[in-house]
Amino acid sequence: IARTGSILYLLALPMNVLLGWNIQTIIIVTSVAIVLYSMLGGMKAVIWTEAIQGIILIGGALVCMFILLFDMPEGPAQTFSIAMEDGKFSLGSFGSSLSESTFWVCLIYGVFTNLQNYGIDQSYVQRYHTAKNEKEAKFSALFGGYLFIPVSAVFFMIGTGLYAFYKVHPGVLPDGVGADYVFPFFIVNELPVGLTGLLIASIFAAGMSTIATSVTSSSTIILTDYYQRFRKHAGNRERMLVLKLSSVGVGVAGILVAFAFLSVQSALGAWWALASIFSGGMLGLFLLGYISRKARNFDAVLGVVCGVILVCWIVISPFVHANLAIVFGTLLIFLVGFLSSNLFNKRRFK
Repeated sequence: IARTGSILYLLALPMNVLLGWNIQTIIIVTSVAIVLYSMLGGMKAVIWTEAIQGIILIGGALVCMFILLFDMPEGPAQTFSIAMEDGKFSLGSFGSSLSESTFWVCLIYGVFTNLQNYGIDQSYVQRYHTAKNEKEAKFSALFGGYLFIPVSAVFFMIGTGLYAFYKVHPGVLPDGVGADYVFPFFIVNELPVGLTGLLIASIFAAGMSTIATSVTSSSTIILTDYYQRFRKHAGNRERMLVLKLSSVGVGVAGILVAFAFLSVQSALGAWWALASIFSGGMLGLFLLGYISRKARNFDAVLGVVCGVILVCWIVISPFVHANLAIVFGTLLIFLVGFLSSNLFNKRRFK
């Protein structure tokens, strides 16, 4: 739901800059459209639209990157020169601080969050579960992982290109433009009309793809992990009704989160913190069940309680970066559960 809300907010920005529409209205209309096609077409609709949207996304991003590079007065070399001079290719501080976004904090966060994404996140897992066989499922997961690196590099290069572009054109960007509005401003004001539409389509492609996946995965979890636990003999029609109502509920919740994002300074920074806090430790619970054959419900609950307390402390603590909640939460839940299952494995707790 946090992911849905953050992306709904980001989707509304270029439309607000381009057409002047009210951001709240754009968020509501976009959410309704995505929920409807997710409900009507189900997983098949999500997969096919993701395939088309993925091509548009990557193509649009590449076009934007090349325009940024070749529209510089002295050509692409000027972008790299400015970026090198101003440290835009720096990997950050290599210090030992746990309260700042150092290289090590970002690296360990990235490792844990991607292990969680590809291992236990329903949004990812449901994709390769739809494959015809194990071979295709492995290819799907590996292809997505490998593609993540060059696609991310393209978008990082776009950010660097935007910095260099507006440094050599200082009077073009209005004063007070927030960081989240710079890319939409460039798309609307600097690109040819046809390419403007392509880039906005690519942004929507990325967002709609992720939101649709979040809607279908969340509704599936509500059905299988909660509703069917108490209604084990529910018929197909009843289950479909629950899925559709859940999709609407997730869409409404996503809209409310998107409205809350209107008050943040950086949507990406807020999303990283939310993702780490709300999912902090889930990976540890899955690792406990996967590795330990002695773990019981008592051990899992004990680990989760300790993990939640730690995550809450990290949120309010000035000594640890919020992104590390997923790292320390995962480790603590696993270690507490594992030690408990081996040291206090008594039948009375079973």
